[in-house]
Amino acid sequence: MATEACGLKLLGTNFSPFVLRVRIALALKGIDYQFIEEDEDVMHNKSQLLLQSNPVHKKIPVLIHNGKPVCESLIIVQYIQDAWDTKAPNLMPKDPYDRATARFWAAFVDDKLLPCIRGLFRGQGEQLQKVAEDFVTNTLLLEEALRTNSCFSGKPYFGGDEIGLLDIALGSTSAFIKGLEKATDTVLIGHEKMPLLSAWMDRFCKSDGVKDVMPDLSKQVEFILARRATFISPPAGN
Repeated sequence: MATEACGLKLLGTNFSPFVLRVRIALALKGIDYQFIEEDEDVMHNKSQLLLQSNPVHKKIPVLIHNGKPVCESLIIVQYIQDAWDTKAPNLMPKDPYDRATARFWAAFVDDKLLPCIRGLFRGQGEQLQKVAEDFVTNTLLLEEALRTNSCFSGKPYFGGDEIGLLDIALGSTSAFIKGLEKATDTVLIGHEKMPLLSAWMDRFCKSDGVKDVMPDLSKQVEFILARRATFISPPAGN
């Protein structure tokens, strides 16, 4: 698959949940690619290749397939399914309603959960507690969906018997969430309040393909602690 890798490049960083989405999808499909690592401080230090490949948002990840860039993580995951639809597993449900449901909840992850994760990453004190409460409120909706939604209930993954779009959208945050729990000494997704979601997360992180690209937890915690320090450091004195 070396020739395939030559035509497929991924621009990203090691600890980005958004980049991890793409790496998980490629790993599950068994697709080789060249990983081109951007500076971890990609907000301020962007390569020329990134700026040329994503001139609109100037963000990672970017998948470059045969010289053509594809941007935005959820769009890339769906592109991977479309471009390699003959490779198992199928990352998108075949039923139109199930497909729409997966897209709805994937958008929910981006619109509701990720802002909370950013707040937890940067917050402290009362602000941290408020964001943690909002995070739990939103994840309880996913717990309820696992319990009652006919698309998910009683199945090992949101995608059914196989990992799908929503599993990747949510699961890509798993290492970051576990790192935040250790860094902030909080429980965000615990078995007591969210038994189904907690069990799903463990199952997802240990699944073949996923576990091979998940960041090392100790390095994830180290990264989070170092970056959080830049946000919560007291202002310099006059």
